[in-house]
Amino acid sequence: MSLNEICSRIKHMNMQVLSEYLDYLEIEKGLAENTLEAYRRDLSDFFDFCGDVDINDIQRSKINTYVRNLHEKKFSPTSIMRKIASLRGFFKWSCVNEITKTNPALTLEQPKIPQRLPKVMTIEEINNILNQDLSKLHRVIIELLYGCGLRVSELANLKITDYDLKSKFLECTGKGSKDRLVPLGKKAIQAIKDFLPERDYLISKYNLQTKYLLINDKGKKVTRQEIYTFIHEQGKKLHKAISPHTLRHSFATHLLENGADLRVVQELLGHSNVSTTQLYTHISKKRLKEVYFAING
Repeated sequence: MSLNEICSRIKHMNMQVLSEYLDYLEIEKGLAENTLEAYRRDLSDFFDFCGDVDINDIQRSKINTYVRNLHEKKFSPTSIMRKIASLRGFFKWSCVNEITKTNPALTLEQPKIPQRLPKVMTIEEINNILNQDLSKLHRVIIELLYGCGLRVSELANLKITDYDLKSKFLECTGKGSKDRLVPLGKKAIQAIKDFLPERDYLISKYNLQTKYLLINDKGKKVTRQEIYTFIHEQGKKLHKAISPHTLRHSFATHLLENGADLRVVQELLGHSNVSTTQLYTHISKKRLKEVYFAING
């Protein structure tokens, strides 16, 4: 067997192990498609960097060189942290499953990232969007992102069976395939009611059989990108860079500012750890200081 054939075989075997790991993440951990794609991309980049090194021969020094290379290429601390997390998860799994004898990423440290507070919108800015002549579809999008604090993927994947207007609840599937119930407010309920006849018309027009709640005027399921584009356009009108997640941040912040319990907000957002939700209390305190000093100098 030639050297090129040996190298090609090693690379193929490494990719085969990576494929098994991704299957594990999808089937046993229930990770979402976007998260799986991030793992695939990060780990593929690492194996490309390693070249024809057998997975069992990867040493800690190789990982250190890889991380140093990421810094030299000016990757952001957040991207580096994600890539390190991918490596730690992969090698832990490969070691537990006896694919590798040792775990070279065992004591790999995460870079320290300065905590940045998420951007939030004011209630006035939210109302400025809602007071426009929005289509029924776009109004539903705003009401469910802001009124229910949904993630963009949760919104795009909502099914026609995921809400109960009588009980005033919506069920969505979040990260790690975890389901949660979210109350539906009056405005969100009305937006859904207004949109349903239009949805029925589109289904009849295009002879569709779709389980998804949100469909566009071409009869297609609304994509994450379509939602991002629409929200980005609204931000331009406000002269503010916003995303669907900005509305989710605003939902949480406004609840806390109006006296909601932190644990309740945690449940509504679907956070597994309350420390993630606590970030919004910092925003509330920051905004409180800004208002105070604006009034009192």
